[in-house]
Amino acid sequence: MATKTQQDRQALERTMKAIIARSKKSNQPQLIGLEESAVQSKSISVEIPERIAELVYDIPAQRRLDELVLSEEIVSEVQEFIFEYSNTALLRSHSIEPRHTVLLKGPPGNGKTSLAEVFATELSLPLLSIRYDAIIDSYLGETASRLKRLMDFAEQIPCVLFFDEFDAVGKERSDVQETGEIKRVVSSLLVQMDRLPSHTIVVCATNHPELLDRAVWRRFELKLEINPPDHFQLVKWFGNFKKSMGKASVGITADDFAKYMEGETMAGVESFILDVRRKIILSKGKLSASEAIKSVLGRLKKTIITNNPEESQSHGNSTSNRANRTRSGSKKTN
Repeated sequence: MATKTQQDRQALERTMKAIIARSKKSNQPQLIGLEESAVQSKSISVEIPERIAELVYDIPAQRRLDELVLSEEIVSEVQEFIFEYSNTALLRSHSIEPRHTVLLKGPPGNGKTSLAEVFATELSLPLLSIRYDAIIDSYLGETASRLKRLMDFAEQIPCVLFFDEFDAVGKERSDVQETGEIKRVVSSLLVQMDRLPSHTIVVCATNHPELLDRAVWRRFELKLEINPPDHFQLVKWFGNFKKSMGKASVGITADDFAKYMEGETMAGVESFILDVRRKIILSKGKLSASEAIKSVLGRLKKTIITNNPEESQSHGNSTSNRANRTRSGSKKTN
């Protein structure tokens, strides 16, 4: 039984911890327009042996499907793929394996890497991204040997194996400009992919599908084309952003935002949102959400003019119209 002194000491420690916790909370600035974010899902990791660790990046996967703004067709395809994998036992009871190879194609900056992360998060699997700088070697046969070593590991451990810029190792073998080594790598890769079990999901992303070997295409059971966001997707994205800002006025309508961002990649849209949040946080409450958005939009316009002077002259009216729509939208909502 604890003595009176020990009980007093324990009580004092509890009190001090409570005071410190309250002090830390009170020192955080309360920023209008930035509500507390939801607790992120815990990323799944795996112990990677030393012989494999140099060949992959173990990426913390936390993005969920509902966080991405994709076309309804893409969302439906991804949901069906996830549902299949989640019901592997049922499929196997009928002697059928779930699909486990995915090809993501489309211009850069529109969510291919994020979608690979979604597969890992939704299926509670570690996400291992291939390191080409460690895989590809100039010595004859060394690249194929490293690929086999990696595939042997992936065969034993359920995971999402992510090949970004897949055209780096999946090039067309009939290309006369390619060396014999890269042709052997492609042949080895195809053999290795064929022997991977269905509990290993292979996700490959490419900006240049036309460069892929013809035999590579049939290896993928699900092929998705990820394009820049359309008007509807931009409106939906801004709606989610506005919702995250709570009751703060954003000073622009979702429709005006979509018109202003027309033709922009999803990476560009995300960058815009992050810039707005940074400005609000660093202002420590002195800058409103609408003021932060106006500032970022103004800087974005200057960047377009500075980086593309010729394009800006030929599309000057379009840029001016976007700016005018933004200003008119601000007047309507303020």
